[in-house]
Amino acid sequence: MSNENTLDLLYVHESFKKSLKDDDDVEIESYIDGYNELVKFLNLIGTVFSFVSSDVRSKIKIMEKLRVGEASIYYESFKKMMKYEKETNLYEKNDFVSGSRTMLRLHRGLDFIRLFLKRISDAEETVNTCTTCQGSYNETLAEFHPWYIRKAATLAMHALPSRPDLLKKIFGSEDKLTEAMSILPQTLQSCDEVYQRVHQLYADFAFHDLP
Repeated sequence: MSNENTLDLLYVHESFKKSLKDDDDVEIESYIDGYNELVKFLNLIGTVFSFVSSDVRSKIKIMEKLRVGEASIYYESFKKMMKYEKETNLYEKNDFVSGSRTMLRLHRGLDFIRLFLKRISDAEETVNTCTTCQGSYNETLAEFHPWYIRKAATLAMHALPSRPDLLKKIFGSEDKLTEAMSILPQTLQSCDEVYQRVHQLYADFAFHDLP
């Protein structure tokens, strides 16, 4: 894994690839490994997404506890987890922190991260990063956030640096940036594949609307 100050796309790609299980499942441990690295992206683009980043970190901690708890066997993959929580009605119990509900928050966050990363990498040098970020946010995470968070996030995006400065902040030196840009298409592809599988599982188990 890279240091805290840059984003290691190769690590994200390898972890997400490793998480693909059978034809339609995603292994939780490798998913979280990749996601933990991807969360750096939220921290590196500035304080604008620190609220999402801290929420993601707290959700990952919940999952880590479930994965070593007495029911850990059911928290090896998304499909196993959802099947277990559906059959036992655990997801409806107030005194139980549902893994399916917890991972749904990460799933929604991944949608934003992959979209913004794709758009910022495809864009011209002179693109307005604030507009790009707002568009990506409004199409993904915004619908799950209350009005006051949406307002604060949209305002904070005005502080985003220019595209060249933003990419330098995320990936570090010029060499690292060149390297990152060459692996980015593969990383986005594995992000997409993981996202689509998880999305389908939430649909199959009718878990998309978990409050």
